[in-house]
Amino acid sequence: MRKGGDAPPTPSEARAPLKLLLVDDHTILREGLRSLLELQPDLHLVGEAGTFEEAIELATRLQPDVVLTDIGLPGRSGLLLVRELRKVCPAARIVLLTAHASEEYIRAGLDAKVDGYVLKDSGHAELVTAIRTVAKGQQFLCKAVASRVLSTYLRGADRGSSLDPLRAVTARERQVLARIASGHSNKVVARELNLSVKTIEKHRANMMRKLGLHNAADITRFALNHELVERDGGGVVASELPNVAVR
Repeated sequence: MRKGGDAPPTPSEARAPLKLLLVDDHTILREGLRSLLELQPDLHLVGEAGTFEEAIELATRLQPDVVLTDIGLPGRSGLLLVRELRKVCPAARIVLLTAHASEEYIRAGLDAKVDGYVLKDSGHAELVTAIRTVAKGQQFLCKAVASRVLSTYLRGADRGSSLDPLRAVTARERQVLARIASGHSNKVVARELNLSVKTIEKHRANMMRKLGLHNAADITRFALNHELVERDGGGVVASELPNVAVR
């Protein structure tokens, strides 16, 4: 108990430091962030994880106030981690700290109900502000992401259409997307859908262009984030997609 003549407690004395969990598979980045966070008296890094499994174990045991996680983790999506974190530490606030600045990734992060989205090339002050903001129960988007979200919204409003990226994809392109995400080659997809390989290549190219995807890894991440495929052991399998007669 404080004596009558003592000064009133400062905010930092009255409140325990925020417990942070950092999830990223790049050791050098974690070391740099650790050095940054150690300079903040109201922040305390209680754990670091480099994989999905480590993150779940630490989050369950440490019950952090804020989790900083990348989208891309070895073998698993950081967005899938967000869902699991909601189960094992429901009180934690979650900030995506990532290099992915495309509309597709930002949309997927917001759809996953993250509390903050910060790009890795943001300034240190912006990251610290993000942590403190989400810890207060508020949402935070770094300046670059907020600008892109606003731009996307305005473009969607001008078109009078939804921002759902799958609205631009045909039923057949969605079938091709799910099967490619499951690891099937163009030849196998063509056989399954009773189409020519050239037709599958055309659908694949159109689908990737519409969604801003660049390679098979992007296709798999997109399909997982939008629940077009689901994990089965170490791989992914397509969700129920009937072979409807579409072209």
